[in-house]
Parts: sequence; structure tokens; C-alpha cells
Amino acid sequence: MQVRDKLYIGGSWVPSSGTGTLQVVNSTTEEVMASVPEGTADDVDAAARAAAAAFEGWAAVPADERGKFLSRIQDALAARTDEIARTVAEEVGMPLMLATLVQAGLPVMDFAMAVQALGELRWEEEIGNSLVVREPAGVVGAITPWNYPLHQVAAKVAGALGAGCTVVLKPSEVAPLTAFMLAEVIDEVGLPAGVFNLVTGVGPVVGEAIAAHPKVDMVSFTGSTRAGKRVMQLAADTVKRVALELGGKSANIILDDADLSKAVPAGVAAAYLNSGQTCSALTRMLVPRDRLGEAEELAGPAAEGYTCGDPFDAATRLGPLVSAAQRERVRGYIAAGLDQGAKLVTGGAEAPDGLDRGFFVRPTVFSEVTSDMTIAQEEIFGPVLSILPYDTEDDAVRIANDTVYGLAGGVWSADRARAERVARRMRTGQVDINGGSFNPGAPFGGYRQSGIGRELGRFGVEEFLEVKSLQR
Repeated sequence: MQVRDKLYIGGSWVPSSGTGTLQVVNSTTEEVMASVPEGTADDVDAAARAAAAAFEGWAAVPADERGKFLSRIQDALAARTDEIARTVAEEVGMPLMLATLVQAGLPVMDFAMAVQALGELRWEEEIGNSLVVREPAGVVGAITPWNYPLHQVAAKVAGALGAGCTVVLKPSEVAPLTAFMLAEVIDEVGLPAGVFNLVTGVGPVVGEAIAAHPKVDMVSFTGSTRAGKRVMQLAADTVKRVALELGGKSANIILDDADLSKAVPAGVAAAYLNSGQTCSALTRMLVPRDRLGEAEELAGPAAEGYTCGDPFDAATRLGPLVSAAQRERVRGYIAAGLDQGAKLVTGGAEAPDGLDRGFFVRPTVFSEVTSDMTIAQEEIFGPVLSILPYDTEDDAVRIANDTVYGLAGGVWSADRARAERVARRMRTGQVDINGGSFNPGAPFGGYRQSGIGRELGRFGVEEFLEVKSLQR
């Protein structure tokens, strides 16, 4: 078992001021695989003070020099690809091949895109008699989730450090181990003391202390909408800037001219990535009412092809969920779908055959779902797809926009221009057209209760900048 018994504060590995520890559980074996310190508000105070003390010096480092530090971090993370992938596969349950590409690959891309952004940004511009300059926002408190544990950290840390901010990071206590790897890398590349600080712990203690701390100038949070509201409340007392990347209930509109034989299986895949534990998962598939049966006949076998099993087995396409609590939550939603009259196409709340150990849930598809059902409105965060019929294009857009969220979406059509017209009508931060692939350099974030602000690439650096005008 791996034991992490120190926090990273002020450029050194130091013990927590508290004595508690938190256990990290392997999602497949249900065994304890590691322990980390249960940080305290005093630890946050020490980290915030270290970050504040380091801020002026780091902000004065030229952007291209900061970029060189980021490139060194990028290279060092790339060298630890296998270790990162295996760790996340154990913590979160993503199949190893995917974990290598996504969980280990994206953090490297995050730092690369931030370096590229530093050369693209207009740090100064003239407007009339004013010189408008962009400056770092200050000390950033970064609070991140467990589903993409290092990618979500890297998206914030790369942007903040590139902008010239210093950072206090609280990773999810459910999957914290890769954050320690990042801290080791940052220590190895010689980032100045206090520029990056790591405090592990639980949200109600460490997360809330970060959001409320007077020396933290900005909070960047990724997680549930409920928790994001709490961060905003705490940050309001000191009028902090807040960036939030929250939940989603994203719609995938398959138009009447689309090739369902391509669109439906691709839609199932877009719902099941990381066992459905993806905020931007396309969990609502909207199909023409007169093609509902055809969609069901395609979706059922596609879902059943997602073989559940050990993430380290090459035959596995769907790993476990992250925890027992998450498994029970997802099973509860499946039960709610049945209770409210949705048609079960495949799957269900029972454990997959032969997998009584591990936090597994059957890949599940519901059809004949209506917008007033719980499974059409609430974020499930598991391998559960809802198929909703619609009557007209306008009806499809109305249904797509009929949630409190607006993070992602999809549109399929034989006519790309038509697909783009529909995509523009969707109140959401990103839309994949005919299965368009994820772009780590494009802005990521949502409308409405899916959040505030954008991450990744140039937009991810700009999020951590203030604007000042000098009248001359």
C-alpha cells in the first residue's frame, strides 16, 4: 500500500498540522490502495501564505520563462505516463489503454497548450491614450474532482502558472495520488518555493478553507453544481473571482437525415466514456419519433458491447465506478427510471454477471424517456443513456435546452450546415458535430448551472488574468 504522509507547502514536503489520514480505495478490488494526509484549515493557511509570499516574484518572471517551466513539467509528466495511467486505472477504474491515452495523455497536452497560449496572448494593447495590460489575478485556489484527476488539476495549474499566478491545490480525496506525482515533478523542475502548494483533505474542511481564505484571490472549482454554489457563497465574503466547471446533462440531437447506424453507436460511446463519469457525457440521445425503434435496436447491442471488467484486462471496455457511494447513486437513478415509466432497453441495476466485487454497474439504455423524468434532468454520472423522441427540429432544440445545465452537446446530420445551425441554437458551451473529436486547445466550460468561465488553451490562461488600463 502506498503511504503519502506529507503535504507540499512552500517548496517543501511537510507533515499536516492534523493527525488524520484518508484512505484511497481501488475501485475494482474494493481494497485500500493508499493513504494521504487529511489536511486542515491551518494547512490551507500555511499554503495560502506561502503562495501569497511567492506571488510577486513569480508574476515578475517573463511569460516566456514561465513557459519554459511549464514545458519542463510537461516533459516530466510524459516520462511518467505509465505510472500515471496505472494509478488512475486503479483509483477511478478507466480501462488501462484509455487511461494511458486520456488520463495520462491529456495533462501533458494541457501544459503544452498553455505554453502555446503564452505566445498567442496579447499581453498589452493600446486603446486611445490608454495602455491596457493583462496581469495575473493573484493566488489561485484550485479545487478539483476525481473523474479525470490529473487532467482537471493540470487544466487549472497550467493556466494559472502560465498567467503568473501562484496556486494552492486541493485534489479530490477519492483520487489524489497523481496530484502528488505532479508536486514531485514541480519540485524536480525547480519551480520557485511557494508558487505551487498541495493540501489534501475533504471539501467541507480544506475546500471551504481555500474558498474563504483572505489571501486567496481567485477560486477555480470543478465538481458538482451543489458544491459549486457553496464555493460561490464562501468566496462572496471576500469578493473573490470564481471560475466554475460544474455538472451537465448534455443532449445529442440526431436529426432525421442522419445515418443512425453511425450516429447511435457513436452516441453510446459519448455517453459511456469513463463509465459515464464525465461531466460532458452526451447522456440524452434525441431521435425522431418515427425512428425510435431503429435507435433502440442499434443502441441496445452497442451498449451490450461495453464489456465490464478489470481495467487491466485488454478485453474490458467499461470499468467500475469510482466508489460504493457512486455505484449506489447510479443504481438509484436506474430504479427511478423504471419507476417513472421509462422503457429499459438493456442493462439494469443488478451487478454485471460474475462481478460481485468492484463498483460495477451494467451499461444501461432507457428509451421512451420524457423531459419530466428524473433521468432526463439530473446528472447520473454512470453508464446510463436516455433516449428521448422528438417530433420536429424545433422540438429537438427545445428538449435539448430543457435542463438547468449547458455544458456540452452533439448534433448529427447528413447536412453539415444544418447541423451547425442547430448547434448554434443549443444553449451549451461546446457541441460536437457528427462526432467531432475533443480539442484540448479549445475553450471548455458551460452555460447556466454548468458553470462560469472557460478552461484550456488560450482561454484557460486568460481566465487567470486581470486587466489594467494605464492612461497616458
